[in-house]
Amino acid sequence: MLEVTCNDRLGKKVRVKCNPDDTVGDLKKLIAAQTGTRYDKIVLKKWYTVFKDHIKLADYEIHDGMNLELYYQ
Repeated sequence: MLEVTCNDRLGKKVRVKCNPDDTVGDLKKLIAAQTGTRYDKIVLKKWYTVFKDHIKLADYEIHDGMNLELYYQ
């Protein structure tokens, strides 16, 4: 179980618990449940890397306590 923090730099910071074998799409759905936005409008980034929905968190080397950038499209 890992805890990922997502910050949108507009004052909203979300902490989500998930498993390393979850996909990025699953993580977006958990974030959407907490923020009240639609999951297909969420874009997750780390620096200039845009995370794709069908790839697992472990493949992106997302670890416990990591911060991700949260954008809306």
